[in-house]
Amino acid sequence: MPWEAIGLDVAIVSLHWVYLLFIFLIIGFMVFRRDTSILCIAGILVLGLISTGSLSQSISGVFNSFIFAIKELMGTILIISIIVSMSKVLTQTGINESMISPFARFIRTPALAFWIIGGLMMVISWFFWPSPAVALMGAVLLPVALRVGLPAIGVAIAMNLFGHGIALSGDFVIQGAPKLTADAAGIPVGDVIQASVPLVIVMGVVTTVTSFLLLRRDMKSGKLQAGSAAVTASPLAAGSRADFLSSGNRVLFAVLIPVLFVADVVAMFTLKLQGGDATALVGGTALLIMLLITLTAHKQKGLEKASEYLIEGLQFGFKIFGPVIPIAAFFYLGDSAFVDIFGKVLPAGSHGLVNDLGLALAHTVPINQTVGAVTLTTVGAITGLDGSGFSGISLAGSIANLFSAAIGSGVATLTALGQIAAIWVGGGTLIPWALIPAAAICGVDPFEVARRNLKPVLIGLAVTTVVAIFLI
Repeated sequence: MPWEAIGLDVAIVSLHWVYLLFIFLIIGFMVFRRDTSILCIAGILVLGLISTGSLSQSISGVFNSFIFAIKELMGTILIISIIVSMSKVLTQTGINESMISPFARFIRTPALAFWIIGGLMMVISWFFWPSPAVALMGAVLLPVALRVGLPAIGVAIAMNLFGHGIALSGDFVIQGAPKLTADAAGIPVGDVIQASVPLVIVMGVVTTVTSFLLLRRDMKSGKLQAGSAAVTASPLAAGSRADFLSSGNRVLFAVLIPVLFVADVVAMFTLKLQGGDATALVGGTALLIMLLITLTAHKQKGLEKASEYLIEGLQFGFKIFGPVIPIAAFFYLGDSAFVDIFGKVLPAGSHGLVNDLGLALAHTVPINQTVGAVTLTTVGAITGLDGSGFSGISLAGSIANLFSAAIGSGVATLTALGQIAAIWVGGGTLIPWALIPAAAICGVDPFEVARRNLKPVLIGLAVTTVVAIFLI
């Protein structure tokens, strides 16, 4: 079957090679723990110069790419800021202590904290996707984990791997991801889900077990401090306790807050709210909780204190996202943002820089079970570099369809493999701005979370690819 017959022919030009060069440079800088902001800005400027030939347009493109990135990230910035504002109030009034006491009896060790938090995150994320789940769980379970000795970064990793990794890559309940890949591959969505089950299990087990073992090793060696020593580093646990509320009111709010968030969960289910809509419901609820507690606790000074808490949360949110915006601006150019920023300068038939590179890779490899599986994993991972995880999975489905025709079998398995690779890389476990919700809620560096996830995720992808080869 010729590539042109399914619309997958594309020309690779200098823009693609320059973009790929900067991707490798950025990855290299991250590996050596160097800041990449200036490198990303340079990449945007160079891409602008090559595509437009105009210095003024290229300079303007740097600024416009920042605006594009901020618009894309604004929802996440706001939900993190509001959750932090609410959590400041909970800490100041002592409500958080009343809230976490029921969980303390179950979470008694760092290991239990890691696996219980991860399991809860996975289940909630199956129904409502990870971003709302992070907001729902973070304020309550983070202090519990810190008290039993799990570092804040361990909490972030658990929520991240189980939510944005396992739950989102399978997406068994909402079925947004398998629907996209199944449509592109021309097969029923049920086939993709069925084929993805063993792959999701293998990927999830290998990645989380590897991550936990590395985490425990670093805790034993003293490389990572226990959670109790890191409490002040977390925005959800920072701040000194002040007795603004009576014990009765604290218990009342400690009961009311979970009830309100459970009501959010019910509303998400009954109204079928997903993604941004679900996040908005959680964010609005958190904001109203913050206002209600502030007005009750601070009485005459409630109006002023509410603004102070909100400003503190916003300051934290933008401080966390400051170094991320340049990187996000660069990687967004790999998708639709390029046309928005620099105009229609890509070759005819282009699917965006990232997708074109994935197609070019598929063009150049021979077809058999092993090469097909490795290629789908690689293509999925490349398309995930834009940080969404979803933008390239239709491409994975199309290539899986083509490869399976050459191999004679395995279309569902190849489709599921490409989907898993794209979402694990771009959906929120390796790309720093995609995993910011969990990192910010826990008050840790998102780049450090990405670095700690790198080895487990790469090992997981390698093992999952080998399993897929035998299943094709």
